[in-house]
Amino acid sequence: MPAIIKLKLFLETLAEVISSLDLEEKCQLQEIIDQQIFEAEEALYEDDALSTAEIQAVRDEYVSGESMTIKEYATSTAARKSKFKSITG
Repeated sequence: MPAIIKLKLFLETLAEVISSLDLEEKCQLQEIIDQQIFEAEEALYEDDALSTAEIQAVRDEYVSGESMTIKEYATSTAARKSKFKSITG
């Protein structure tokens, strides 16, 4: 397991360090930061009663067939376009 080191850096110093990284390292850092932001936002949503209720309502709509996933929508739309093309020639 990698060692964990906590440092307090000025934002300007951090920016200088980041600018010294090569592209691959910057991309890796971006992935780490994006994942941490996602996890933090997800924790906020889970802690918020209104958000939890909204998420549950959307899940209930999906289960009852009132809504569909983006993939299902794309498949449905593609099928309709294909059917329309076959009808119109």
